[in-house]
Amino acid sequence: MEKLKYFFENPEKRHGILIILSAISLIVSFFNIGKFPIDAAWVAIILCGIPILKGALEGLVRQFDIKADVLVSIALIAAVFIGEIFAAGEVAFIMIIGALLEERTAAKARAGIEKLIHLSPRTARVVWDKVESIIPAEQVKVGDILRVLAGETIAVDGVIINGQTSIDQSVMTGESLPVDKDVGDEVSSGTVNQFGTFEMQATKVDEDSSLQRMIRLVESADASKAKIVGIADRWATWIVVIALISAVVTYLFTGEIIRSVTILVVFCPCALVLATPTAIMAGIGNATKYGILIRQGDALEKLAKVSHIAFDKTGTLTYGKPAVIAVEIFDQNMSSEQLLSFAAAAELRSEHPLGKAIVAHFKAVSNTLPQEVENFKMIAGRGVNATVDGRKVLAGNIEMLSEYLIVMNEEMINKAEAYKNNGCTIIYIAMDDHAVGFVALADSLRSDAANMIMRVKEIGVRCVMLTGDNQHAASHIAKVLGISNIHVNCLPEDKMTAIEQYQNNGEMVCMVGDGVNDALALKRAYVGVAMGGIGSDIAVDAADIALVSDDVKCIPHLLRLSRKTMKTIKTNLILSMTLNFGAILLAMTGILNPVLGALVHNVGSVVVIINSSLLLNWKQK
Repeated sequence: MEKLKYFFENPEKRHGILIILSAISLIVSFFNIGKFPIDAAWVAIILCGIPILKGALEGLVRQFDIKADVLVSIALIAAVFIGEIFAAGEVAFIMIIGALLEERTAAKARAGIEKLIHLSPRTARVVWDKVESIIPAEQVKVGDILRVLAGETIAVDGVIINGQTSIDQSVMTGESLPVDKDVGDEVSSGTVNQFGTFEMQATKVDEDSSLQRMIRLVESADASKAKIVGIADRWATWIVVIALISAVVTYLFTGEIIRSVTILVVFCPCALVLATPTAIMAGIGNATKYGILIRQGDALEKLAKVSHIAFDKTGTLTYGKPAVIAVEIFDQNMSSEQLLSFAAAAELRSEHPLGKAIVAHFKAVSNTLPQEVENFKMIAGRGVNATVDGRKVLAGNIEMLSEYLIVMNEEMINKAEAYKNNGCTIIYIAMDDHAVGFVALADSLRSDAANMIMRVKEIGVRCVMLTGDNQHAASHIAKVLGISNIHVNCLPEDKMTAIEQYQNNGEMVCMVGDGVNDALALKRAYVGVAMGGIGSDIAVDAADIALVSDDVKCIPHLLRLSRKTMKTIKTNLILSMTLNFGAILLAMTGILNPVLGALVHNVGSVVVIINSSLLLNWKQK
């Protein structure tokens, strides 16, 4: 019973079996194999034709919606009425093949919302009268005091009332680096405490929390996406009217019902139905060769219409990992190499991404390991304190130097500000209570990003940057890439709002992103493209297209491929309709009978398939 249920609930499997059985029956009918009491083509009519008749009838009765299957149904009934069983079976067979192709390119179920829900912590540490209790997260109330340990996910939105830490906010903002938090700072549900323990007061709980709000927005964004109607269905009303008028006029002038039925058979929109799915399947096959996974059947059709392409910054245009770009020294008795050595030694035991980046850089340039340290201490939200080769070394942010009453000279302050204005993060270094220099780190720009942006502009698509980063970091990257339109400090709903503003003005947007925080924008955009290799599973599930190899330089090819696919679809339509109208003229004159007419009109289907297959190896010269 389970296997039978799976068969009926899986359209692709069901249509595959129907096609095999119907093909066998048509072969038996055409070559008159064996002795059967009825024409074997009835098998194809029953298996393939009845679902078409059922769908056409439901559309007419429930919605008065005339689709391509209405004309197919008329042709089937007319062919059966005059005894042309093979012609009827052949038409039904071709249509079921078209349905299978459409299903293979149709949308697959997306699991992004379910994965977002799994990000929500199930429990929270609530402190009542100085006693800590672990309760279900949904039972936390506004005003409750929560304790969050290192490595734990924050259960609700709130404000820190005790302690210092660094929070990984990538789930909400996409920022590549943890953000330092102190008393009075806000924290969001779904984000992760990196270091130390802090206490917070809940301000938004359960359905009002940031993560739950994002889940609801993702659901509504997905539901609001318009689905593209097949071209054959859009033109179906006119096709039905023209076909019926032609058949009636022919019968009135000739008095031969067989000519009228032949017109209905040759006018059956088989090639028209195949025009879009065959081209899209070929386009999908072409994209696969470039590491592009088309997850939604209508993605290429929609991508051809976009006027703007919006990029997330961190992890999409950049690698999403901090790297040392400069070591500045302000002590005449020390070289930049020595400063880097002391900084790497102090950060050797640090778990902070910035500290790890400094150690990795030292190893790369010196081919040695940093020396061991003593008295290592990590101060959450500030930096590290250690003794290196007998000298007291501090490596941290400007607040750390202020707490230790370490003063920087004006030259050092101005130089650090210049790096900050270019989007860098600064780790200040002090030795024996004197500021001696700093290490500047920044997210590295992808090597092929600038060329990719230039090629996208050449196609005529405008580029936009949507990022959770600050103005300085975003502006520097945008200037290097040549992107003039940027939106900074974006939360997930801010990115969605920006996309909505464009699309409400009739400008369709393609969103390219990689993180959980991009899932909402990917859902709401006309087309969503996710970085599939490094990208979050949730981002990939929310997108229509995934770049499996994280190679952004293939985006221009993807845009051109979408437009080439639409040109192929239009060519298919012209070829199929030209052949159909030619066949109608022959049917009117009596040259074609229903069986021969069905064979001739199926030539259009073959031509469409051959033309679409040329897309498989297409590449822009």
